[in-house]
Amino acid sequence: MDKIRDKNLVKFGQHIKKIRENLNLSQDQVAANSNLTKSNISMIESGKRNLAFTTLIELSKGLGKTPKELLDFKFDLDD
Repeated sequence: MDKIRDKNLVKFGQHIKKIRENLNLSQDQVAANSNLTKSNISMIESGKRNLAFTTLIELSKGLGKTPKELLDFKFDLDD
């Protein structure tokens, strides 16, 4: 993956983790509320997973947030 994409995947993962922790949810709880595995959620939060749109929808369900809320973070477009 290129540098900009890598940075944004990490930022997205940090944002998702912060949302989950603010909701006092474990990765297991998010997995139970979605069609994702705990491993999948862990990889997203660590910036190691470039997710598909359908995964974003499942993550939204698991966190009880809209996709828009999950994408509400500052993207880094500079390398």
